[in-house]
Amino acid sequence: MNREQQFNLGYLLVALLGILMLQHLWVQATQVETIPYSRFEQLLEEGRVDHIVIGSNYITGDIVRPDGSVERRFVTTRVDPAIARTLSEHGVQFTGAVEDTFFRDLLSWVVPALVFFGLWLFVFRRIAEKQGLGSGFLSIGKSKAKVYVEADTGVKFDDVAGVDEAKEELREIVAFLKDPKGYGRLGARIPKGVLLVGPPGTGKTLLAKAVAGEAGVPFFSISGSEFVEMFVGVGAARVRDLFEQARGRAPAIIFIDELDALGRARGLGPVGGHDEREQTLNQLLVEMDGFDPSEGLVILAATNRPEILDPALLRAGRFDRQVLVDRPDRRGREAILRVHMKKVKLAEDVDAAKVAELTPGFSGADLANLVNEAALLATRRGAEAVTMDDFTRAVERIVAGLEKKNRVLNPREREVVAYHEMGHALVAMALPGTDPVHKVSIIPRGIGALGYTIQRPTEDRFLMTREELENKMAVLLGGRAAEHLVFGHLSTGAADDLAKATEIARSMVTRYGMDERLGFVAYDETRPGFLGIAQQPGERHYSEETAREIDRAVRALVQGAFERARAILEERRGQLEEGARLLLARETLGEADLKRLMEKAAA
Repeated sequence: MNREQQFNLGYLLVALLGILMLQHLWVQATQVETIPYSRFEQLLEEGRVDHIVIGSNYITGDIVRPDGSVERRFVTTRVDPAIARTLSEHGVQFTGAVEDTFFRDLLSWVVPALVFFGLWLFVFRRIAEKQGLGSGFLSIGKSKAKVYVEADTGVKFDDVAGVDEAKEELREIVAFLKDPKGYGRLGARIPKGVLLVGPPGTGKTLLAKAVAGEAGVPFFSISGSEFVEMFVGVGAARVRDLFEQARGRAPAIIFIDELDALGRARGLGPVGGHDEREQTLNQLLVEMDGFDPSEGLVILAATNRPEILDPALLRAGRFDRQVLVDRPDRRGREAILRVHMKKVKLAEDVDAAKVAELTPGFSGADLANLVNEAALLATRRGAEAVTMDDFTRAVERIVAGLEKKNRVLNPREREVVAYHEMGHALVAMALPGTDPVHKVSIIPRGIGALGYTIQRPTEDRFLMTREELENKMAVLLGGRAAEHLVFGHLSTGAADDLAKATEIARSMVTRYGMDERLGFVAYDETRPGFLGIAQQPGERHYSEETAREIDRAVRALVQGAFERARAILEERRGQLEEGARLLLARETLGEADLKRLMEKAAA
């Protein structure tokens, strides 16, 4: 309950008490005359009293005229008869007095009610704060949308880099909001809704704010989870309230973040378990059908799980257009880095292009975090500016985890890790088409990594051949092959490598149709979403015999990659031994060190 509502409620209570008090006084003053008890006795002796009603404290009746007509009603307070007789004998006028308990009786039920109401309001507000229900029960159905105007968003298209195609798609939304009539002169209508889809951290919310900043219109921002509450019907009421607010300030933008929290496909959950969410979704569908886009109202929404959205949301006339906001390519990463690098002091050796080459697969949020981590590393060592080495160390920290120099390995374990990591590096340098090795280290990082080998892609890749996938598996199994070759036994250090190699092999067989015996058939229908998590596997449409053949094909691919890696390391046994000794002595080898090692072996 806000301050204005509390103010109005207090005035209402005061007015109610005043009316009751005035009514009580008016009734007593106009209808009944209070007379002393001695006057009552005198009237009684004169025979002018009629219709007596005797109560425990009061005597009421009518005073009549000599002709028998009623003059007026009276009330008097009873007095002890013995005392009244004594006073009458001495000619003293007297009357009884009884305490007026009106206000006490009134407060006896008003105060408990107010106390109960206050306690209830306090408990409800505490629950509301924890559950996010607003500031009181009167605001349950109100939308929590934060209204931004152009100055509040502070974001323009120039502040959003690396998503040029998405910006071009949204520029016409800006043009329409600035001039709705001129933009529709040929009969075209603007899409009612635009859905921004893409992995987390790619700038979907930033793009929506940039549209509002460019168009200079109010920006209503709300998360999909804020619509669904514990009270039935609250979400639908909030949807109505949000659209009502936006229509009142049109042209405007409504931005719904995390739309999947609200728009999950109906009927997928347990029966009766999602009534409130489905009512809210139904109300959103109705509202989207009920407004004319020529009013200047545009709905933007963002999600990283488009595969679970209700089909009714995605049909024409609602979210007409879907804009992919994907992870940036190398040039996009370079543009994003230049935007964030403006905020830090850089050394002369920092090259945004080289940093972009080190960060394949990074999203815009990852790159912003990278620049911040590099600045923090430079600050810790007391530097005057952020250097290229700071960016390299920041990439390693994000990819591999924090260095754990206090984790002491025994000499035998360090030796195994050194051969393992050098095995990865030598196989990667020996196979054609693999990414260059950037650094090899036996310093523990992260949760379970006892060492790491970092490869730096020279370009972004969107397609891979079977040969390239087989080479990738061989590099992954190079560490296991080195352990087997040198020590003649196996360790648990290759667990993650085995999992990745097996995943690649299974995808080659079941998704990419790269096994001749099984043919060009896709046996796996599941597709990973933007979150990198595969959907629940559906019904299997192949026999047990085919499943056995798939397992054999996967095993053959992994075993073949292991044999290739072991053969390469047998041929380069001398380089493996020397590289492992260098790692044990220096703990980290860079590109230059590895290049000298290869040249020395070739000579």
